[in-house]
Amino acid sequence: MPANKTILVVVESIDVDGSSGAKANVALIRNLHKAGFDVKVHHYSQKNIHLDDIECINIRENRWSLLFFLSRFERYTRYFLKVEPNKQLEKLFGFSFALFNDRNSIVSTLKKSKHTKSRLVITLSQAGSFRPHHALLKLPELHYKWLAYVHDPYPMHLYPRPFAWVEPGYRKKWKLIRDISEKAKFSGFPSLLLKDWMGSYYPKFNDTGYIIPHQISDLDVEKKDLPDYFKIENFNLLHAGALLKPRDPKILVEAFHTFLERNPDAKKESNLIFVGGKSIFSDWLKNKKSVLKQLILVENKLPFNSVYTLQRLSSVNIILEAKSEISPFLPGKFPHCIQANKPILYLGPCLSESNRLLGKDYPYSTVIDDKEGIAGIIEQLYKRWKSSPEDFYLNRPDLSKYLDSNHLKDVINEIIGNIE
Repeated sequence: MPANKTILVVVESIDVDGSSGAKANVALIRNLHKAGFDVKVHHYSQKNIHLDDIECINIRENRWSLLFFLSRFERYTRYFLKVEPNKQLEKLFGFSFALFNDRNSIVSTLKKSKHTKSRLVITLSQAGSFRPHHALLKLPELHYKWLAYVHDPYPMHLYPRPFAWVEPGYRKKWKLIRDISEKAKFSGFPSLLLKDWMGSYYPKFNDTGYIIPHQISDLDVEKKDLPDYFKIENFNLLHAGALLKPRDPKILVEAFHTFLERNPDAKKESNLIFVGGKSIFSDWLKNKKSVLKQLILVENKLPFNSVYTLQRLSSVNIILEAKSEISPFLPGKFPHCIQANKPILYLGPCLSESNRLLGKDYPYSTVIDDKEGIAGIIEQLYKRWKSSPEDFYLNRPDLSKYLDSNHLKDVINEIIGNIE
């Protein structure tokens, strides 16, 4: 493999059962490898995890530093004394002692790694954390070939409503992203809307940004392990993923109930399934289930491959986003839904990355609180499923191509070609 095809990926976690962010990270890493790049992974999962044919190095936490002991002191103070010094500490320093120790642990490992000689260095994080990015800022000798991937808006006050809130130390968090935007040679975003959103606050992103969407990756379907509640012959509508507070499922459930009342024959063969653990809506959903037996709640955490199997075998996959004016996110499960090749029921803002990709003429999209609209769409889907189940597919090869390793290869080769 030529030297200019070697890529070092410094990643927060590759534990796919730990978070949706890790799933997206692993899919991107696998597709870099599939595209023909020689990928080396340094990860901070704190687990020995291996990806087939890809060299993975687990970065160890430094447990003998002053920062480590300070972080544990802060944690135990919070646990035993029921006080929260972390908020005051973050107001002062911007970040926790634990994050600073994690950053230094990553920096120490990278300084000793031969893989920093790779042609390109990519940093991947998840949720509200940018540990690999923190680390790369401390390694200026790598900035000329650094691609900083920004998976979500940050800091939190830059999220669109209703997600936005002001964190302790928000000024220093703002400075972090400003420094990343100015120091990294390249930046990457999973969606065009997110690139434009972040570029409106940090103008350098408009010059350095590339769109690298969440990826479709090869996974097996495990039909032999189907749970008892999942009848493959039924009309199954599946929502897979956590129900965060702004992702209110109540109107969806009421719309499904309305659909069943209007279509009595569908009652015996239709199910609305929520998989993703407990949420603030759990009590409401359980009460609703007492009068709606077609509602299925799975609150125990399932392995990623099990969830993916349900997505592939369901009749309809649901993407549920918050009520907002805009959703610049590309949901992590969007590629899984495209790969499942089943119709997607999209419930979210009109101005969203999902709607942008599905297209203005996509028929199964509406806002989260449109009860009549949702009920009508479910009825359309049911009648289509009932009349021609053998042809009940999404059929979007354009989106499959956009999310696959060949498109990723083109983008990365363009980036590598711009390294001076």
